Amino acid sequence: MDAKRELFQKLQQDILLWQGFKPVSAGKAERIGLGEIENSFPGSVFPKKAIHEFITVLPEHSAASDGFIAGLLAVLMENGAACVWASTSRRLFPASLSLFNVEPERIIFMDVQTEKDVLWITEEALKCEGLAAVVAEVNNLSLIESRRLQLAVESSGVTGFILRKDENKIASTVATARWRISPLPSHTEDGMPGLGFPRWQVELLKVRNGNPGNFVLEWAGEKFEEVKKVKKQIVWSELEGRQIG
Repeated sequence: MDAKRELFQKLQQDILLWQGFKPVSAGKAERIGLGEIENSFPGSVFPKKAIHEFITVLPEHSAASDGFIAGLLAVLMENGAACVWASTSRRLFPASLSLFNVEPERIIFMDVQTEKDVLWITEEALKCEGLAAVVAEVNNLSLIESRRLQLAVESSGVTGFILRKDENKIASTVATARWRISPLPSHTEDGMPGLGFPRWQVELLKVRNGNPGNFVLEWAGEKFEEVKKVKKQIVWSELEGRQIG
Protein backbone atom coordinates (compact mmCIF):
# COMPACT_ATOMS: atom_id res chain seq x y z
CA MET A 1 0.00 0.00 0.00
CA ASP A 2 2.87 2.38 0.82
CA ALA A 3 4.37 1.79 -2.63
CA LYS A 4 1.03 2.53 -4.29
CA ARG A 5 0.61 5.68 -2.20
CA GLU A 6 4.08 6.90 -3.14
CA LEU A 7 3.38 6.18 -6.80
CA PHE A 8 0.08 8.09 -6.60
CA GLN A 9 1.74 11.09 -4.93
CA LYS A 10 4.52 11.07 -7.53
CA LEU A 11 1.90 11.02 -10.30
CA GLN A 12 0.10 13.97 -8.69
CA GLN A 13 3.35 15.95 -8.53
CA ASP A 14 4.13 15.16 -12.17
CA ILE A 15 0.66 16.28 -13.27
CA LEU A 16 1.03 19.55 -11.38
CA LEU A 17 4.40 20.15 -13.04
CA TRP A 18 2.90 19.52 -16.48
CA GLN A 19 0.16 22.01 -15.66
CA GLY A 20 2.63 24.73 -14.73
CA PHE A 21 2.75 24.36 -10.94
CA LYS A 22 6.30 24.32 -9.65
CA PRO A 23 7.21 22.57 -6.39
CA VAL A 24 7.88 25.09 -3.64
CA SER A 25 10.71 24.77 -1.16
CA ALA A 26 10.06 25.79 2.41
CA GLY A 27 10.35 29.59 2.75
CA LYS A 28 10.82 30.08 -1.00
CA ALA A 29 7.27 30.50 -2.27
CA GLU A 30 7.19 32.59 -5.44
CA ARG A 31 4.55 35.10 -4.39
CA ILE A 32 3.53 37.75 -6.89
CA GLY A 33 1.52 40.00 -4.60
CA LEU A 34 -2.03 38.70 -4.99
CA GLY A 35 -2.34 37.96 -1.29
CA GLU A 36 -5.07 35.52 -0.31
CA ILE A 37 -5.84 34.71 -3.94
CA GLU A 38 -2.55 32.88 -4.30
CA ASN A 39 -3.60 30.46 -1.58
CA SER A 40 -6.27 29.20 -3.99
CA PHE A 41 -3.58 27.62 -6.19
CA PRO A 42 -1.69 24.38 -5.46
CA GLY A 43 1.27 25.15 -3.22
CA SER A 44 -0.04 28.72 -2.83
CA VAL A 45 1.86 29.65 -6.01
CA PHE A 46 0.42 31.56 -8.97
CA PRO A 47 0.91 29.26 -12.02
CA LYS A 48 3.08 31.08 -14.53
CA LYS A 49 3.58 28.22 -16.99
CA ALA A 50 -0.15 28.06 -17.73
CA ILE A 51 -3.11 29.50 -19.62
CA HIS A 52 -5.34 31.91 -17.67
CA GLU A 53 -8.75 32.59 -19.18
CA PHE A 54 -10.63 35.84 -18.47
CA ILE A 55 -14.36 36.00 -19.23
CA THR A 56 -15.03 39.46 -20.67
CA VAL A 57 -18.64 39.41 -21.87
CA LEU A 58 -19.33 43.06 -21.02
CA PRO A 59 -17.11 46.05 -21.95
CA GLU A 60 -16.54 46.81 -18.26
CA HIS A 61 -15.27 43.27 -17.73
CA SER A 62 -12.81 43.76 -20.56
CA ALA A 63 -11.55 47.10 -19.20
CA ALA A 64 -11.22 45.72 -15.66
CA SER A 65 -9.41 42.62 -16.96
CA ASP A 66 -6.96 44.83 -18.89
CA GLY A 67 -6.08 46.66 -15.69
CA PHE A 68 -5.79 43.50 -13.61
CA ILE A 69 -3.59 41.81 -16.23
CA ALA A 70 -1.44 44.95 -16.42
CA GLY A 71 -0.78 44.59 -12.69
CA LEU A 72 0.27 40.97 -13.24
CA LEU A 73 2.52 42.00 -16.13
CA ALA A 74 4.28 44.47 -13.83
CA VAL A 75 5.51 41.45 -11.85
CA LEU A 76 6.05 39.02 -14.72
CA MET A 77 8.05 41.57 -16.75
CA GLU A 78 10.21 42.92 -13.93
CA ASN A 79 13.24 41.00 -15.20
CA GLY A 80 13.21 42.99 -18.46
CA ALA A 81 11.31 40.53 -20.67
CA ALA A 82 8.74 41.66 -23.23
CA CYS A 83 5.11 40.73 -23.83
CA VAL A 84 2.97 40.18 -26.95
CA TRP A 85 -0.63 41.47 -27.05
CA ALA A 86 -2.73 40.23 -30.00
CA SER A 87 -6.25 41.35 -30.90
CA THR A 88 -8.66 42.19 -33.70
CA SER A 89 -10.37 45.01 -31.77
CA ARG A 90 -8.02 46.30 -29.11
CA ARG A 91 -9.35 49.14 -26.95
CA LEU A 92 -6.44 49.32 -24.54
CA PHE A 93 -4.58 52.65 -24.65
CA PRO A 94 -0.90 51.65 -24.36
CA ALA A 95 0.12 54.73 -22.32
CA SER A 96 -2.31 53.68 -19.58
CA LEU A 97 -0.05 50.71 -18.77
CA SER A 98 2.39 53.08 -17.12
CA LEU A 99 -0.14 53.47 -14.27
CA PHE A 100 0.62 49.85 -13.45
CA ASN A 101 4.40 50.22 -13.71
CA VAL A 102 4.51 48.58 -17.14
CA GLU A 103 6.59 50.24 -19.84
CA PRO A 104 4.35 50.38 -22.96
CA GLU A 105 7.34 50.13 -25.30
CA ARG A 106 8.02 46.62 -23.97
CA ILE A 107 4.60 45.43 -25.15
CA ILE A 108 4.46 44.22 -28.76
CA PHE A 109 0.93 45.04 -29.91
CA MET A 110 -0.25 43.03 -32.91
CA ASP A 111 -3.61 44.21 -34.29
CA VAL A 112 -4.82 41.85 -37.02
CA GLN A 113 -7.96 41.30 -39.10
CA THR A 114 -9.12 37.81 -38.07
CA GLU A 115 -9.21 35.71 -34.92
CA LYS A 116 -7.48 32.94 -36.82
CA ASP A 117 -4.48 35.27 -37.08
CA VAL A 118 -4.76 36.13 -33.36
CA LEU A 119 -4.63 32.45 -32.39
CA TRP A 120 -1.70 31.76 -34.73
CA ILE A 121 0.26 34.70 -33.30
CA THR A 122 -0.63 33.62 -29.76
CA GLU A 123 0.54 30.05 -30.25
CA GLU A 124 3.80 31.06 -31.92
CA ALA A 125 4.50 33.76 -29.31
CA LEU A 126 3.86 31.33 -26.44
CA LYS A 127 6.68 29.18 -27.81
CA CYS A 128 9.19 32.04 -27.39
CA GLU A 129 11.04 31.49 -24.12
CA GLY A 130 12.30 35.08 -24.11
CA LEU A 131 8.82 36.49 -23.52
CA ALA A 132 7.28 37.01 -20.10
CA ALA A 133 3.66 36.66 -21.22
CA VAL A 134 1.26 36.67 -24.15
CA VAL A 135 -2.18 38.33 -24.07
CA ALA A 136 -4.84 37.45 -26.66
CA GLU A 137 -8.33 38.88 -27.12
CA VAL A 138 -10.76 36.46 -28.80
CA ASN A 139 -14.49 35.86 -29.00
CA ASN A 140 -14.23 32.13 -28.50
CA LEU A 141 -11.68 29.39 -27.94
CA SER A 142 -12.22 25.73 -28.80
CA LEU A 143 -10.98 22.78 -26.80
CA ILE A 144 -8.42 21.87 -29.47
CA GLU A 145 -7.15 25.44 -29.71
CA SER A 146 -6.77 25.70 -25.94
CA ARG A 147 -4.84 22.42 -25.87
CA ARG A 148 -2.41 23.74 -28.48
CA LEU A 149 -1.83 26.86 -26.39
CA GLN A 150 -1.34 24.82 -23.22
CA LEU A 151 1.24 22.60 -24.94
CA ALA A 152 3.10 25.74 -26.03
CA VAL A 153 3.33 27.20 -22.50
CA GLU A 154 4.38 23.87 -21.01
CA SER A 155 7.46 23.81 -23.23
CA SER A 156 8.42 27.50 -22.95
CA GLY A 157 7.27 28.54 -19.47
CA VAL A 158 5.57 31.68 -20.84
CA THR A 159 2.33 32.79 -19.16
CA GLY A 160 -0.74 33.02 -21.39
CA PHE A 161 -3.71 35.34 -20.77
CA ILE A 162 -6.81 34.81 -22.93
CA LEU A 163 -9.57 37.44 -22.81
CA ARG A 164 -12.66 35.61 -24.00
CA LYS A 165 -15.95 37.30 -24.84
CA ASP A 166 -18.18 34.25 -25.37
CA GLU A 167 -19.15 32.58 -22.09
CA ASN A 168 -21.54 30.03 -23.61
CA LYS A 169 -18.82 27.39 -23.98
CA ILE A 170 -16.62 28.18 -20.98
CA ALA A 171 -16.29 24.51 -20.07
CA SER A 172 -14.68 23.62 -23.39
CA THR A 173 -11.09 24.72 -22.67
CA VAL A 174 -8.17 23.34 -20.69
CA ALA A 175 -7.29 26.65 -19.03
CA THR A 176 -5.59 26.25 -15.67
CA ALA A 177 -7.58 29.14 -14.18
CA ARG A 178 -10.71 31.00 -15.24
CA TRP A 179 -11.31 34.55 -14.00
CA ARG A 180 -13.98 37.23 -14.17
CA ILE A 181 -12.88 40.73 -13.19
CA SER A 182 -15.52 43.39 -12.51
CA PRO A 183 -14.93 47.05 -11.64
CA LEU A 184 -15.88 48.41 -8.21
CA PRO A 185 -16.17 52.04 -7.06
CA SER A 186 -12.82 53.38 -5.91
CA HIS A 187 -12.46 54.59 -2.33
CA THR A 188 -10.81 57.85 -1.29
CA GLU A 189 -9.64 58.89 2.14
CA ASP A 190 -12.08 61.10 4.02
CA GLY A 191 -11.94 64.68 2.81
CA MET A 192 -9.55 63.93 -0.08
CA PRO A 193 -10.59 65.03 -3.59
CA GLY A 194 -10.23 63.04 -6.79
CA LEU A 195 -10.40 59.33 -7.53
CA GLY A 196 -9.05 56.45 -5.50
CA PHE A 197 -7.04 53.47 -6.70
CA PRO A 198 -8.55 51.10 -9.30
CA ARG A 199 -10.54 48.42 -7.48
CA TRP A 200 -11.94 45.13 -8.72
CA GLN A 201 -14.18 42.28 -7.74
CA VAL A 202 -12.00 39.28 -8.60
CA GLU A 203 -13.89 36.05 -9.21
CA LEU A 204 -11.71 32.98 -9.56
CA LEU A 205 -14.28 30.78 -11.26
CA LYS A 206 -12.10 27.74 -11.84
CA VAL A 207 -8.74 26.56 -10.55
CA ARG A 208 -7.32 23.24 -11.62
CA ASN A 209 -6.43 21.32 -8.45
CA GLY A 210 -7.22 24.45 -6.42
CA ASN A 211 -10.07 26.35 -4.78
CA PRO A 212 -12.23 28.96 -6.55
CA GLY A 213 -13.24 32.07 -4.62
CA ASN A 214 -14.25 35.73 -4.63
CA PHE A 215 -11.93 38.55 -3.63
CA VAL A 216 -11.63 42.34 -3.71
CA LEU A 217 -8.32 43.87 -4.80
CA GLU A 218 -7.10 47.32 -5.72
CA TRP A 219 -3.96 48.60 -7.40
CA ALA A 220 -2.33 50.75 -4.72
CA GLY A 221 0.06 52.65 -6.98
CA GLU A 222 2.93 50.16 -6.83
CA LYS A 223 1.33 46.79 -6.12
CA PHE A 224 -1.89 44.89 -5.53
CA GLU A 225 -3.50 45.39 -2.15
CA GLU A 226 -6.23 43.30 -0.60
CA VAL A 227 -9.35 45.14 0.50
CA LYS A 228 -10.19 43.98 3.98
CA LYS A 229 -13.63 42.93 5.16
CA VAL A 230 -14.51 46.34 6.57
CA LYS A 231 -13.65 47.97 3.27
CA LYS A 232 -15.76 45.41 1.42
CA GLN A 233 -18.76 46.44 3.49
CA ILE A 234 -18.19 50.08 2.57
CA VAL A 235 -17.95 49.17 -1.13
CA TRP A 236 -21.22 47.30 -1.19
CA SER A 237 -22.99 49.91 0.91
CA GLU A 238 -21.90 52.57 -1.56
CA LEU A 239 -23.40 50.51 -4.37
CA GLU A 240 -26.67 50.36 -2.45
CA GLY A 241 -26.63 54.10 -1.76
CA ARG A 242 -26.05 53.92 1.98
CA GLN A 243 -23.08 53.87 4.36
CA ILE A 244 -22.40 51.32 7.08
CA GLY A 245 -21.11 52.97 10.23
